Amino acid sequence: MTDLSTPVITLVSLGVLFGVCLAFAASKFRVPVDPTLEKIIVKLPGANCGACGKAGCAGFAQALLAGELNIHSCVSMAEESKKTIAELLGLNLELKTKMVSALHCCGGNNTKDKYLYDGMKDCLAASLILGGQKECQYGCLTYGTCVKACPYDAIVMTGDGFPSVLEEKCTACGICVNVCPKHLYTLIPFSAEGDALSAKIYVACSSRDTGRIVMGICPVGCIACGKCQRACTHGAIEVIDNLAQIDYTKCSGCLECVKVCPTKVIKQRGMV
Repeated sequence: MTDLSTPVITLVSLGVLFGVCLAFAASKFRVPVDPTLEKIIVKLPGANCGACGKAGCAGFAQALLAGELNIHSCVSMAEESKKTIAELLGLNLELKTKMVSALHCCGGNNTKDKYLYDGMKDCLAASLILGGQKECQYGCLTYGTCVKACPYDAIVMTGDGFPSVLEEKCTACGICVNVCPKHLYTLIPFSAEGDALSAKIYVACSSRDTGRIVMGICPVGCIACGKCQRACTHGAIEVIDNLAQIDYTKCSGCLECVKVCPTKVIKQRGMV
């Protein structure tokens, strides 16, 4: 019978030797980790969305600790986590207006198509063919690239074929702003009721076409009639380049512009 004791002893000895070598190497070349860094990482959302400009949450924590970024650079972080991290770093946490994403289009299935698109169901891909299939050159292409890109499931497609932002989930990370080929998203103030700056309304259109052209291709677009501008007693809304635009530093949230808008393109926040 073959004696297996020698190879077994050899393998065990090699295993022990390699283990000792690895333990020595780990001890010799170990990079010290600042315990504060680990405490910061635990408080971060963990989405690794990259909105702060770093590769992920660990990168943000390192940049924060090094003083390269401030706490508000992470738009996804909860306020309680910001307070905890500020205490860890010995910083005074300055109040900042919470923002939320708003889609400046409500055309969707209401708008006409200029051709039948049968390609990849992606807004960027569709936009490469004559600017997209919609007759409105400014309108949403309805393929939900923003929905797929949002790491927080804060955007859903409506029954009318255009995206809708779920404000309670939106962290204003800005990913939808960057991925939309039509540049239809912006971040608007989303403060609590009674705060000095709070956007209660937004214009759900981005068209710079004249009213006559808009009426021919989209029944829910801004026609630059100016009724909203005349109705606003605070000077918070003005029609510029055929599109109603809101100055949120002046808006009181009286909703008079919403009442007079003939195409209902001025929306209350949180309502489609």
